[in-house]
Parts: sequence; C-alpha cells; structure tokens
Amino acid sequence: MRKVKFILMSLVTATIIGCGTTSTVPITGRKQTLMVSDGEVLSLANQQYKEFMTKAKKSTNAANTAMVQRVGQRLANAVTQYLKANGMANEVQNYQWEFNLVADKQVNAWCMPGGKIVVYEGLLPVTQDEGSLAIVLGHEIAHAIAKHSAEQLSTQMRQQQGLQIGTAIAGALGMGPNTQSIVQTVAALNFNFGNLKYSRDHENEADHIGLIITAMAGYDPQVALPFWQRMAASSTQQTAEFLSDHPSDATRIRNIQNWMPEALRYYKRQ
Repeated sequence: MRKVKFILMSLVTATIIGCGTTSTVPITGRKQTLMVSDGEVLSLANQQYKEFMTKAKKSTNAANTAMVQRVGQRLANAVTQYLKANGMANEVQNYQWEFNLVADKQVNAWCMPGGKIVVYEGLLPVTQDEGSLAIVLGHEIAHAIAKHSAEQLSTQMRQQQGLQIGTAIAGALGMGPNTQSIVQTVAALNFNFGNLKYSRDHENEADHIGLIITAMAGYDPQVALPFWQRMAASSTQQTAEFLSDHPSDATRIRNIQNWMPEALRYYKRQ
C-alpha cells in the first residue's frame, strides 16, 4: 500500500509540475511557471474590460483625465524602452496601453492584463500630484508586465488539478466518501490561505517593480513614502496582514524604504 501511495503521489507531482512554460518577470528576474498563454489571458481580459467600460461613467473632468493619460503614457513608454533594451522586445506586442479615469468615489485603481488601466476619481485627492499618481500607475503597470493575473490563473488550475487527482488517490487508497470530503475541505482551506500570501507576494513585487518604473519615467520615487502614508491615513478598515491579500501599510512602507536606493539609481529628472 505504501508503494502504491508513493507511486500515486509521484504521479500527482509530475502531472502538476510538468505543465506550463517558464518565463522571467522583468526587473526582479523572478522565474514563474504559467499554464495559460498570453493570447488566452488577453482575450479574456479584453472582454471583461469592454464590459466594464460600457457600464462605467467616464470622468467629465478634462484636466484630470488628461493628467491620468499623460502620466500613464509616460510610464508605458519607459516600460517599452526597458523591455526592448533587455531582450524582451517580443513582449511589447502584448500591451495595448490605455488609461481611463472614471467617475467613482472609490480610492482605487486597477490594471487588466494587456495594459488596460482604470483610475477612480476618489484616488486623486490622495495622490494630490502627478508624481504620486505615477506611483499608483507604476504599481498597476507592474502587475501587467509581471503577468500576475496569468500566474494566479495558473495557480488555481494547478490547485484544481490537485483536488481532482487527490480525490482519485483517496478512492484508490480505499478512503470512504466522508474521509474524501474531509481531505477536499482541508485542501481547499490550505489553498485559500496559500492564495492570500501569494497575492501579498504579488503586491510586494508590484510595489518594487512600480517604484523602478516610476524612476525610469523620470518621476521622483521618493514621493512613494508620503503617498503610502496618506493612503494608510485614509484607510477606514484595518485587516490583519495574514488575512489580507495586500501587505500591511507598515510592511509596504518599510519595503519601499529598502528598495529606494535601487530606484534612485534609475532616476533621472526630466
């Protein structure tokens, strides 16, 4: 029985690990294994983005809209130059950058794979200036070029495979339905907490890459510290970090302080 169990678990490991392609995250150099293609992710993202924009109300503030587009395009140009200069020119075709400001009081911004970025008007009183807006947009652009959405999808696919194969193994080992149900529940809970940490890792990486992108584009990365302090002060809800998909404010600020010397090496005032 132990030999059968070992063979089955080896098969599970080989099946899950053996799938996907390996790529490198720009700037950080981290290796990632993706089980979905760029085409698949971009097709889904474009569809969802179009659906959102048909329902969203664009801002009527022409000056703020122009600012969001101006800062965003400056950052996108810097990213494009970096990719071309570092052997990743083939990645440029995956991004059709677009920056929209929507009339919504939420303090929020997000980026779809492929470079579709939305900023909510409620964020601008916190950013206060173009440099701080660049910090936010750099962070969102970082999620796109690091392919975090594709990585999250890949993780979910591997987890689903693991649950399916685990159920099959449980049956092969003679476990009853109740025991199999418990195994699935425990596995699902473990995956849930694992995903929370996984998302925090992505947020940390986006902070790091975004800080570098901001500096590359000629914005002073040092404005990140007072900006995130303002964000922390504006937060109305404090969530324990281990239960959150974002790092705590204190952790985020401490990490940015540690990355600042690296970012300043890229910074050239324009």
